[in-house]
Amino acid sequence: MTNKHIIATCIAAALGLAGCSQPQTSEEQVASAPAPVEAAAPELGTFGVDLTARNEAVKPGDDFFMYASGTWYDNYELPADKTRFGAFTALADRSEAQVKAIVEELVDKTDLTAEEKLVKDFYTAYMDVETINAKGIAPIQGTLDKISNIDSITALTEVFGEAWLKSTNTPIWGGLWYNRLDPNEYQLSVGVGGIGLPDRDYYLSEDQRFVDIRAAYLTHIEKMLGFAGVENAAEQAATILALETRIAEAQWPREKRRNRDLTLNQIERSKLTDDYANFDWDTFFASSGLKVPHLNISQPEPVRDVIKIINTTPLDDWKAYLTYHTISNNASLLAEEVYNTSFDFQGRTLYGQQEPRPRWKRAIAQMSGTESLGFAIGKIYVDKHFPESSKTQMAELVENLRTALGQRIDSLDWMGEETKKSAREKLAAFNPKIGYPDVWVSLEGLEISPDNLVQNVENLRQFFQNKDIENELKPTDRNRWGMTPQRVNAYYNASFNEIVFPAAILQPPFFDPNADPAVNYGAIGAVIGHEMGHGFDDQGSKSDANGIQRNWWTEEDRAAFEARTDKLVEQYSQYSPIEGNFVNGQNSLGENIGDVGGLAMAYHAYKLSLNGKEAPVIDGVTGDQRFFLAWAQVWKEKRTEQSMLNQLRAGTHAPGRFRAQAPRNHDAWYEAFNVQPGDELYLAPEDRVRIW
Repeated sequence: MTNKHIIATCIAAALGLAGCSQPQTSEEQVASAPAPVEAAAPELGTFGVDLTARNEAVKPGDDFFMYASGTWYDNYELPADKTRFGAFTALADRSEAQVKAIVEELVDKTDLTAEEKLVKDFYTAYMDVETINAKGIAPIQGTLDKISNIDSITALTEVFGEAWLKSTNTPIWGGLWYNRLDPNEYQLSVGVGGIGLPDRDYYLSEDQRFVDIRAAYLTHIEKMLGFAGVENAAEQAATILALETRIAEAQWPREKRRNRDLTLNQIERSKLTDDYANFDWDTFFASSGLKVPHLNISQPEPVRDVIKIINTTPLDDWKAYLTYHTISNNASLLAEEVYNTSFDFQGRTLYGQQEPRPRWKRAIAQMSGTESLGFAIGKIYVDKHFPESSKTQMAELVENLRTALGQRIDSLDWMGEETKKSAREKLAAFNPKIGYPDVWVSLEGLEISPDNLVQNVENLRQFFQNKDIENELKPTDRNRWGMTPQRVNAYYNASFNEIVFPAAILQPPFFDPNADPAVNYGAIGAVIGHEMGHGFDDQGSKSDANGIQRNWWTEEDRAAFEARTDKLVEQYSQYSPIEGNFVNGQNSLGENIGDVGGLAMAYHAYKLSLNGKEAPVIDGVTGDQRFFLAWAQVWKEKRTEQSMLNQLRAGTHAPGRFRAQAPRNHDAWYEAFNVQPGDELYLAPEDRVRIW
């Protein structure tokens, strides 16, 4: 993890949608889902689900993932440049192609606005392979020289402080965040990072897969150091791996890092040297220019342990470490020889990707972040590809889900009235954002060159860091988005109690204005419910209606809640897609609560939208069946084994095939597909997890 002196939105999940409208509280107020436009057909099938993807030889109660998508799964061949493919990937590919068309149109134009020219010049620089190859590693030579000249702990600390700007690593990072006890103000957050493999388990596990990865990592580090002419590269590689292993040992496991009670440790900046001694905090923060007086230490003991590692490790070891990570982290911006060597390990070994993505796709990815040119591109994307009618219909769906969740809270038999009152307040305060920001990010003053890619990336980072410096002591910016409109995803931000749904996810199979209502509720409706569910999951439930982290539960109600979440941990921990490697039910708990609860909310809202009428049977498929099939097909995916392993160890979500099985906790699914005792997914009624 690099030192990130920027605002990092408190995202609890990735999946989203939003719009600003007042909460509705009665069944009569629930708007029916918009009927399909007769003149236009759904994109998928006759009602919005791809029935040809099903494998009807599989019983729904044995494997709902394979029943819903098994024919597709058995016949789909994963492209050589992908590590996974599914509904999200397909839609991301579409968005990517749309962005490519936008960018190429700008490249061909001469009459451009200032922002359009920034996009054109950045893309031109990225695609100029001849110039990039001619420069070799020269664009990062200044950083490498500074590392080589480190002669003291103070000089080392200065390089750590500049790590984010220079795209290298640091074992201690610091960034601007929201104050969890007062979301109206910013706060510096300090934590531990600095490892080069995806997770601490990659260093510590004795599973042969990880032993082999570590051996390949050594060879990879040696090759990368060779580009800088490092002597004794093999010996240096071993030193770097040993150092990163010590850092990994100091870090908390991911499930512990999720616990917001443990990661809330506020301190005044003036007291840092007292509580976290023997580290030059002034030098570390000087490179950022940030003056925020309040800090939060996300991992207290690991920070102290890493300070000891910094002070007891020879400077030459740190110089080798920083040299490697500077080359590695910048590899995609350097000569093809450097990038291809990096890809051989980072892509092929770690994730099973057989070929690099085409260069234009890598360029689009580099440009599309929130602290790159993503919003400049997003403006054009929204104009071309996001109709206002979709935003209106989404806003209606959000309010229907809000009403459904409100009614479900009212009917909970395990929660008392005092806690319910606070839960209703939080629900009413949910702020949905749909499609795109109301206020676009200004890029005035940013400089981008058509022939200096590495400098362009550094200029972007410096530009956004300067914005943080300008705004750090002002009230937090609630118009800010943590994703660009062209991103296929969504999120919940606990500090602002907001659910956010970028434009690009509002397309089939998630949302189709011409699909049957059951399909939209089972897909995007459950996604909306998922994000709402993050406000009430095991960690999101620790913040109140105003985004303040505090306990608004009675002791009895919290215990009842945790009894249910413990059952969900146990349920998901039994899933094993790779022999000897299981889903981490505790680490993925928040996402699993979002899935199981979101599905219940969406089904409830779907039933309300029918206004007491029976849903029609279409092509022999009932309304309830269409609802659950839509959910399952959202999570169809195929992965390489390496990608699956990474998801199990480093991801917060369960793999898609297990997310598709979430309906096993819902009575309506059993009735819809005649699931009976003896079926592999069957759960006795008392074992079905019902939370929200």
